[in-house]
Amino acid sequence: MRMGGRIAAAIEVLAGMHKQHRPAAEVLKDWGKAHRFAGSGDRHAIGTLVYDSLRKRNSQSRHMQSEAPRAQVLATLRFQWGKDLPLIAAAVEEDHGPGKLTEAETALLDTPVTLSGDAWIDGDFPEWLAPSFAKVFGTRAAEQGAALSARAPIDLRTNTLKTDRAALLEALARFGARPGPLSPLCVRIDPPGPETKNTNVEAETPHGLGWFEVQDAASQVAALLSGAKPGESVADICAGAGGKTLALAALINNEGRLIAHDSDRHRLRPIFERLQRAGAANVEIIPAEESRKLERLPKFDCVLIDAPCSGSGSWRRKPDAKWRLGEKQLLQRIRDQKQVLDVGAKLVAPGGRLIYITCSVLPKENIDQVQAFCAANPGFRIRPYTEQWRNSIDGQPPISANGSSDTLLLTPADHDTDGFFIAILEKI
Repeated sequence: MRMGGRIAAAIEVLAGMHKQHRPAAEVLKDWGKAHRFAGSGDRHAIGTLVYDSLRKRNSQSRHMQSEAPRAQVLATLRFQWGKDLPLIAAAVEEDHGPGKLTEAETALLDTPVTLSGDAWIDGDFPEWLAPSFAKVFGTRAAEQGAALSARAPIDLRTNTLKTDRAALLEALARFGARPGPLSPLCVRIDPPGPETKNTNVEAETPHGLGWFEVQDAASQVAALLSGAKPGESVADICAGAGGKTLALAALINNEGRLIAHDSDRHRLRPIFERLQRAGAANVEIIPAEESRKLERLPKFDCVLIDAPCSGSGSWRRKPDAKWRLGEKQLLQRIRDQKQVLDVGAKLVAPGGRLIYITCSVLPKENIDQVQAFCAANPGFRIRPYTEQWRNSIDGQPPISANGSSDTLLLTPADHDTDGFFIAILEKI
């Protein structure tokens, strides 16, 4: 396909998303099935154009004076992809292109984007979340939102059950692999250009050998701050597909007891193959339908809760998710978090740790939730993350993006990671 056809396809997909209220991945998949002639390079370029348009939807709509998919895609080509105006003008007039630029479009595309002064526009996040962003970030709300709208790198967690970071860096050197931030296990591969395919690292031999798992640096830090050690009993009760379970297995070096459970059996299903590949030999899976079995087990030294949340911290990986998030959905996630905290608290042994984690930057899911839990459970206290950092991770603890000395909020703007919240709660 020529550029004009790709532009028209991206406009069509964005329009379909708006009309059908469906995730971008689903609409793109259906478009690909209906247009078999499009090659893998075409599908990648169209998908990237769609996702990049969603990243900057607010600021580009303001600049183009239109929320229409056409305006979004044209602005993305000009201001994010850096395409020259004459090239765009020629492309839209190609066969199967979306049609000639108007005089207004030409003028706007020839004018640099300026800041509006509204954080939700300049930071490209939903307007209804402006009070939440202001509460946690203050005058830096737009800056933090803009960082959540950028492209994300590929982060890998070195599996120390199989190898070390130096060996993994050498094995993936041809992809430009380098040490990632904060986590001593992190290997990072920078995102490619907009028209270059992403590196499929999971197709590489080191992945088949179990040397690494794809996991953002912030998620790696969350597992490390659990303080899990060989010989301890650990429970991951929101295990999902098992990313943090695998990290915990490596931390305890297959020594001790490690339980993995999730209330959603579909999310838990991929964990079995991942455990085998990683060499995690001491993990017991408790199926979704057997949750009551947790209550009959001896109490745990460490209970990890990677709580269901809005996912606002991972918007740079799923830019369409921020526009699909609604107030009712957020309220449901807050109720889910309270419920799983209540479950987790009952599983912690005296002197043990409850690790509460979200991939969110919203205070209602983070510090507000922790403070409400501590008020209702005086047998728990917050252990400052700086203390846990010095015990679990080498180096100086980072400054939390929420200004707290007790809980840790990581963000792309401050730490070059996804947005993650981590609280360590000790049972007195």
